[in-house]
Amino acid sequence: MRGKDQRGAEDSFFAPNASAAHHNLGSPNHRRPTRRNRGPHQSNLKYRVVNKPEAVFSFNSHSVEDVNVGVTVASLNHHGEDADGASELNTVDGTDRVAYSSKVGEGCGDDDDDDDDDDDDDDDDDDGDGDGDGDGDGEGDIQTRLDKLLCKIEEPDLSEEQIRINDQLQQDEILVVESIYGENVFGLERWKGLRCFQIHIHIDVLGEIAITAKLNSLNQLETVSRSSDEFLYTFKVHYLPPVVLTCLLPKSYPSHQPPIFTLSVKWLEPAKILRLCSKLDSIWAEQQGQEVIYPWVEWLHGSSLSHLGFDEEITLGPYGMNVVQDERVVSGAECIDIDIPFLRNYNDKRHNENFLKELHQCNICFGEYAGSEFIRIPCMHFFCLKCLQTFAQIHVKEGTVSNLQCPEAKCTVMIPPGLLKHLLDDRDYERWESMMLEKTLASMSDVVYCPRCETPCLEDEDQHAQCPKCYFSFCTLCRERRHVGIACMSLDMKLQILQDRQNSSHLKEDQKRREREKINEMLSMKEIHRDSKLCPSCDMAISRTEGCNKMKCGNCEQYFCYRCNKAIDPSDPYGHFRDGSCELFPREMVESWQERINNRQVVGQLQAELFPQRGLTCPNCRQFNAKIGNNNHLFCWACQSHYCYLCKEIVRRGTKHYGPKGCKQHSEG
Repeated sequence: MRGKDQRGAEDSFFAPNASAAHHNLGSPNHRRPTRRNRGPHQSNLKYRVVNKPEAVFSFNSHSVEDVNVGVTVASLNHHGEDADGASELNTVDGTDRVAYSSKVGEGCGDDDDDDDDDDDDDDDDDDGDGDGDGDGDGEGDIQTRLDKLLCKIEEPDLSEEQIRINDQLQQDEILVVESIYGENVFGLERWKGLRCFQIHIHIDVLGEIAITAKLNSLNQLETVSRSSDEFLYTFKVHYLPPVVLTCLLPKSYPSHQPPIFTLSVKWLEPAKILRLCSKLDSIWAEQQGQEVIYPWVEWLHGSSLSHLGFDEEITLGPYGMNVVQDERVVSGAECIDIDIPFLRNYNDKRHNENFLKELHQCNICFGEYAGSEFIRIPCMHFFCLKCLQTFAQIHVKEGTVSNLQCPEAKCTVMIPPGLLKHLLDDRDYERWESMMLEKTLASMSDVVYCPRCETPCLEDEDQHAQCPKCYFSFCTLCRERRHVGIACMSLDMKLQILQDRQNSSHLKEDQKRREREKINEMLSMKEIHRDSKLCPSCDMAISRTEGCNKMKCGNCEQYFCYRCNKAIDPSDPYGHFRDGSCELFPREMVESWQERINNRQVVGQLQAELFPQRGLTCPNCRQFNAKIGNNNHLFCWACQSHYCYLCKEIVRRGTKHYGPKGCKQHSEG
């Protein structure tokens, strides 16, 4: 329920019970304040809902106090939102709930005082829902609609016995509906001696259903035009916001007249709601004289979408084109900017609620826990909190922050910073931030570091930069003082100059020490450049010890070719070697492997010739291999397979194949 402001019709008469079982309660002795009877001290108005004498809770438009009541009440603000700003999606908001008060109306027309109060209350709120938006579908609006519908019917003259029978049938029907739909049924206070209740009906969606909105170039919703300017916005949901059926049962129901009802749908336009109302009328016409609440609810639950032609897709709109005069139709559809976020948020919240209630298995530790113990990443993969914390801490500790992606195989979605802040402590999070800054700067081709203070600097077109901290202007190629028009000295030239200066007697010991350190640094750089390549993305020096020419930088994760030093596409890293002139494996490495294989072949053939009676053909390639000594574990030089001399089977793991329960690894013969 949405806490409203101080406005509202004084004869608001509905008060939902906290428990569905208590559906027939007496009216509490409390009167909702109106503009006429409230004083200055009542500026912070509190509505009061009484379920029974010992269960009372009160709330205003900003806070809720729950005192021993069998329902959970969320703290709401003006706009029907939770305290953290999220929309109240697991329940129907104030546009579907009716007003709460204990004042009982006295017939279709109230006295003059009440009329004056209502007029005052409506000055700033045309719709009567107390939110000042004038949307016409609020609490007071539903009350007014039921009031008008009640005034239009004429109760037939019934005997006391018939009234008693109808009353018992109504009571039994409500009990049955409450037992089936449970927390979705809200019993309301009697009004003029008539039973009143509300049911939130969740529409049955098989799997998921697409919701489509057609927009034109003016960013307006359009469902009729087929012009070339329009485009479609489509999304899929598993859950739809509930249909709210509010019923007032006359004394002549079910013997003579149907229930008085309103049908409220937050996201459906009035014309379609009218079609649903007409179908409810036809169900009553077919079952006149019988209870129809349960058939109504079941039909709305399972058949309403197909009745509207929404078997596979729901089309929103058109907006502002349907003017329906039927008082039973209560539509909350306003515009695409409101309805689409509402539908998506409701679907997400229902998904989250169901996720928290169920048990799930963590794909890291394979433990089974409740949904509340899991963390979901934006890619919708989820892992238990402890595993994800350990995962993040290890990568931060080892400095591999670029690998802080979803742990799911083949998923490359990065873990967002907000989630990392929750997983890491303050020290680790600061370390993650600093490393990410370093890696980001390192991946920028125009960022260099000052040789004096290591401050990041921007390189200009002439390969010069000036430090913003110490104002040192330097050449970005040789990292020496800026030398306009003069070529940079090579590394060998610098080494020769520094080594010659070491023999000078004019240098102080401190200066000689610094220059010796500089010489060692240059010698290291010379060795690095001799046996390594620079990453084309971040200029990190990378050396290949063995393997192919497809390299991956450990600093920025860039793939590149070690032969031509060009960046290659990470989605197809081997395409560079198929299409270009670069070879995947160096020729000298291929020749070395071929020589080793040839040597194995020669040795294997000699052994086969020397021991022809103590050998066995490979079960994989049929190449003959000799048994050497008493070892029953044979190795095929041709296909690199391992197999057993005794059972003639391929050996996958020697520790499992040989042993007390397996073949003997060593035997004579």
